Amino acid sequence: MKTTPVRLVRLLPALVLCWVSGALAGHTITAVTEELPPYNMTVDGKLTGMGTEVVQAVLEEAGEEARIQSMPWARAYDIALNSENVLIYSIARTPQREALFKWIGVIAPTRWYLFSLPGTLFDLKSLDDARRYQIATVKADVGEQYLVDKGFVIGRNLQSSNKYEHNYEKLKAGRVDLWISNELNAHYLVRQASGNPDETAVAQLNLDDLGGAEGLCMAFSRKTPDEVVERFRLALERVRADGRYDAIAAKWLK
Repeated sequence: MKTTPVRLVRLLPALVLCWVSGALAGHTITAVTEELPPYNMTVDGKLTGMGTEVVQAVLEEAGEEARIQSMPWARAYDIALNSENVLIYSIARTPQREALFKWIGVIAPTRWYLFSLPGTLFDLKSLDDARRYQIATVKADVGEQYLVDKGFVIGRNLQSSNKYEHNYEKLKAGRVDLWISNELNAHYLVRQASGNPDETAVAQLNLDDLGGAEGLCMAFSRKTPDEVVERFRLALERVRADGRYDAIAAKWLK
């Protein structure tokens, strides 16, 4: 019976480690997001925004490359749910989504409201008061999921779109009364439409109990190796610790 040389036996752990590291490094990461200005948005054919810049910094820190693709949220969400090695951002972390993804961490702040047009007033003391109005939502996003979970019905008192811009257009056209969105996105779209940098969306009801209010996150699909996920968690921590995150935030949180 042939025996394995002692020297080779001693080398086996190192060889296995090299093979595992190489295999993990060979994972191709797909990154997906949506048009959610100013977090993620395409300007002159280039994807930019606060969330995008943070993700790009994390990718660089982790030593990974990924082509980031922007698409309707429902499609991005479905890809991240059902594919391997998919990074999705800017996504709210809610109890409903907790077990569906492997979470990296918060990349941008957010607060959610029901908004209306300037000059309009709705005496909304609770979410129940909003049930008699038409509300614009984005398909499969956290705002729509929240309202559906509260008993609102798509096609009855919710009007679902693929883009946040479409919802603001509906509001201006009088096709809906209210619009669920996060604060930064709502103010950005109002200012872009009006050309007035001081104009803001009109918040009618603060949705404090909407999950994920601590911020928008980056997360991996469940079919992603834990080693990759942990490497990205540590990379985000370093981006936050050395001031890169604050420098990016200062550009966009105005």
